Amino acid sequence: MPSVLQAAFALPLRGLTWLGSQGTRGVAAVVFIAAAVPPLGALLRPYITEAILVLLCISFMRVDLVALYGHLRRPALVASATAWTTIGVPLIVGLIAHASGLTDRAPGLSLALMLQSMASPMMASPALAALMGLDATLVLITLVTATAIVPFTASLFASLFLGGMLAISPLTLGLKLLGILATSLLAATLIRWGFGTDAIQRHKRPIDGFNIIILLIFASAIMGDVVSDLVAQPVFTISLAALSFAIYFTLLAVTTLLFRRIGYERALALGLMVSQRNLGLMLAATAGALPATTWLYFAMTQFPIHLSPYILTPIARRLTARAGTAAATAANSTT
Repeated sequence: MPSVLQAAFALPLRGLTWLGSQGTRGVAAVVFIAAAVPPLGALLRPYITEAILVLLCISFMRVDLVALYGHLRRPALVASATAWTTIGVPLIVGLIAHASGLTDRAPGLSLALMLQSMASPMMASPALAALMGLDATLVLITLVTATAIVPFTASLFASLFLGGMLAISPLTLGLKLLGILATSLLAATLIRWGFGTDAIQRHKRPIDGFNIIILLIFASAIMGDVVSDLVAQPVFTISLAALSFAIYFTLLAVTTLLFRRIGYERALALGLMVSQRNLGLMLAATAGALPATTWLYFAMTQFPIHLSPYILTPIARRLTARAGTAAATAANSTT
């Protein structure tokens, strides 16, 4: 390759490597950049489906198959975590929404909460868990199993709780989710076959940096002109933001407590995964044909999703260190 071309490729590669090295700080910065530049959201909103496909493809491309098979040998924990995130969460949310009358009083918000609960975990969850020092492999295998069945569970809960609130039928929703997941998995498989897993591992940092850029595209597209909403209806917008944080940390805390018997550090990893729902997948499946309130709530959810890994990292590292000390103590006592 001519030296000019080498230099041209080397500069963006160094930039992506630096961006990928920022870890949770880079992920947290995404949401503020997206909110601060509203024109970017208007420009990128038509490409939200493409951004989701790329994010899914990157995640599938980086699946550690050896670790995946290792966890499949111990299916009980993975099965229970998958059932909780794909069945337990949407069932509880749906029952609460209907019992409280939210479906009739605020249909746009009720739709947002149901789509959030029905969604699979974010594909970036294993990477964020790894950045926080948590068990990324457990998150990964649960994410894969949950993602595999979400087209069927989402279709079921849409028919049970959403009625005519969606512009598409529950069956169409499930088929679109299945098509999006299958397309991204096929693309990831071709990339792994063409470049090899060793090359993907060697370029981990640049891929992380590219992933952050795609996250920025998605966050900008989903957030739109949040500043204008805040100015036009400040109390309502702030209330939705507070609700998004409350739901995020409730899911995190409840999941951590439910799975505390496997160790708080691993339970926290599952809590992180369950609280981070792949709303983009739902937006892509519904083609964005959603009420304004639903869009605004989805925009507000980007704040806890992007900020919590940075906030929770010190806690995660303390739990991991405590678990390591306990394991070392137990090993010494047996010798």
